Amino acid sequence: MSSPQGIEVPDALIASYTRNGGDKERAWIARLPELVTELLDRWELRRDGGIGSGEASLVVPVRRTDGTRAALKLQMPREETTAALIGLRAWNGDGIVRLLDHDPESSVMLLERLDGARTLASVEDDDVAMSVLAGLMARLHSVPAPEGLRGLGDIARDMLASVPAAVGALPDPEDRRRLRGWASAVTELVGEPGDRMLHWDLHYGNVLAAEREPWLAIDPEPLVGDPGFDLWPALDTGWERLHTTGDAPRAVRRRFDLLTEALGLDRRRAAGWTLARLLQNTLWDIEDGRTAIDPAQIAVAEALPRR
Repeated sequence: MSSPQGIEVPDALIASYTRNGGDKERAWIARLPELVTELLDRWELRRDGGIGSGEASLVVPVRRTDGTRAALKLQMPREETTAALIGLRAWNGDGIVRLLDHDPESSVMLLERLDGARTLASVEDDDVAMSVLAGLMARLHSVPAPEGLRGLGDIARDMLASVPAAVGALPDPEDRRRLRGWASAVTELVGEPGDRMLHWDLHYGNVLAAEREPWLAIDPEPLVGDPGFDLWPALDTGWERLHTTGDAPRAVRRRFDLLTEALGLDRRRAAGWTLARLLQNTLWDIEDGRTAIDPAQIAVAEALPRR
């Protein structure tokens, strides 16, 4: 899909919005080229490279009138998009990509330009990479949470309410036992959900090389809660590479130790909130029609310290 100005929307992004989307999604994706053109004109930007996309967003490299390199990020307005704007304003570039401008009506963001070709996964030494990620996570957690974000307590209670039906969707008795055990861990913690601002999706692919700092986080999905709930993406990141080592549990334990020490977390609570993430992931999988717990989720659970 392209416009007379040459704004081409990648086929993969079109498919992600139209495959299971409705009229709103199709209308939004159809208007994307026009929206890009409008914002290029309004903010006096010129294109500066090829258009990229993720599963849910279009990214257009641009330059501002003063020559500053930046990027337009366009994503359909949703609760997650609003939360990202709230978080980026509050973090103000501390350990994360800086928000330069945004359009309230369309939720389009103008962000500082990072190096999309170099993620933290390019660092060969896993201890070095995980230390970088832990340092960024600590900085993000240190910023007081603003108003307007979802709370982990509500999310956890909704998860627990979904467990009985989800258990019934799992034919394997061991999977059913495991899911109940994860739910039990969440039940113990739900009364103290925490008050820190979490990224919710901080893994190697969401840390890019930058100019003002070596590495910065991107693509937050902010919510307010316990820092332990933020660990799972880091424990699971690069799973295929971990699996080929032949000792993925050892690597997960090593990452867990490094993260909890760097963040000053209580290991028991951190393990419990990580089980909450595994529960959440599995509930989502069951909603999508799966009838077994993903082996990677089981492997992470078994690698955690015993509670």
